[in-house]
Amino acid sequence: MGEEERTGPLRGLKVIEMAGLGPVPLAALILAEMGATVVRVARLGAAASFLGLPPELDLDQQGRGTVKIDLKSPDGMALMRELAAGADVLIEGFRPGVMERLGLGPDELLEANPALVYGRMTGFGQEGPLAARAGHDLTYLALSGMLHAIGPKDGKPVPPLNLVADYGGGTMFLISGVLAALFERSRSGKGQVVDAAMVDGAATLGSLPYAMLAAGLWRDRRGSNLLDSGTPFYDTYETSDGRHIAVACLEPQFFAEFAKLLPLEERFSRAQYDVSLWSEMRDAIADRVAQRTRDEWWEVFAETDACVAPVLSMTEAPAHPLNLARGTFRTQGRLTRAAPAPRFSRSASAPADSAKTDDGVEALAVFGVSRERAEALARSGTIGG
Repeated sequence: MGEEERTGPLRGLKVIEMAGLGPVPLAALILAEMGATVVRVARLGAAASFLGLPPELDLDQQGRGTVKIDLKSPDGMALMRELAAGADVLIEGFRPGVMERLGLGPDELLEANPALVYGRMTGFGQEGPLAARAGHDLTYLALSGMLHAIGPKDGKPVPPLNLVADYGGGTMFLISGVLAALFERSRSGKGQVVDAAMVDGAATLGSLPYAMLAAGLWRDRRGSNLLDSGTPFYDTYETSDGRHIAVACLEPQFFAEFAKLLPLEERFSRAQYDVSLWSEMRDAIADRVAQRTRDEWWEVFAETDACVAPVLSMTEAPAHPLNLARGTFRTQGRLTRAAPAPRFSRSASAPADSAKTDDGVEALAVFGVSRERAEALARSGTIGG
């Protein structure tokens, strides 16, 4: 997508993404769909992604051009500094010290471009006793205290995919930090470094449980609290067809609606927060739910405020009437995925197009590098396809 075709609120913003895995590529995709022009810089000769996705399904590459640069050569380093001098934002997800060893740390690049917002994504932060250690979502989530809270009462902690630390505590905090720094730059004229650590982000996402713990309203064990399946009215239940519904009627008025339609005995419906009844209440709900299929229960609750929903599979969700009506998902070729979010009233985001397979010439053109010069860089081995 050319600059003149972009419509999102970040149109005109130039972003360099240092190629990697996990939260940084998703941040780059979201920024691109909001209208930013993103160029992905990969190291020449770097191994292919271990996921091995074909280009049309690889969201780590969609929506932006890619240029592979020999970052060990003087010409490659000079080119990289030139690109950074013309960029608004650079985002990277290497371990602390890697960019510095390449000669591309914030000191060097902010000297070349004092207005650059330099976004850094790590697991443990740029400093601290674990800063140099490897990890993944589950590692950071474990150290935030949040993994301990996720899972059944009598079972072990359960990995919530890699949604919490990688993408919630990582991607979203990196994006919010970068956008905040851009706003501050609009007043000061100066860039800065954004240090986004997944362990920090995951802990921040747990702010409410930590506050409830301090207030004596949360027990530090799984399956024993308001939001972790500890209550019978905030949990999932198996239906007669082996599927599940999600019940989330925390407030009395919503629970009353749920109890009426299920129905529950009056002694339960009139005593929602009587902890002594919860075990019996849970059994009563489970027995009733097991008498109908998931979709039959959805017919009962769909038009109500009982806060009940069918637990949809990933293949079912895109075809659900709610998601169809809102256009929550989109399909391009073999790939069905979420449409850009959030939505803007004037400057609408646009779905990223397929990964580009050019030799870097088009990507470099974003920063004013002519085709002739780019082709010369390719012939010299400074850039490659």
